Amino acid sequence: MIISLEVECMLYDGHSLKEKRSVIKRLLARLRKDFNVAVTELDYHDLWQRTKLGVVTISNERSHGEQVMQEVLRVIDTFSEIERTITTIDIV
Repeated sequence: MIISLEVECMLYDGHSLKEKRSVIKRLLARLRKDFNVAVTELDYHDLWQRTKLGVVTISNERSHGEQVMQEVLRVIDTFSEIERTITTIDIV
């Protein structure tokens, strides 16, 4: 079972691409380390207040994959610099 997640976020406190990349880099590293998922920035590379992240996991059980993605969303929500706006989950 392949579960993918697309998350659009706003970064209101950042005032440069350097600050945005610092926050995104910390978030991506934490998600990779804690959940062993593939994660990358998909869109809005040149906008310093907006980002779109893609997260993918593979699991032999749907419930386990969904649980991992819910935990990923919980971690994203704990970052005070980021506000999650649009979230899309696809299960293949």
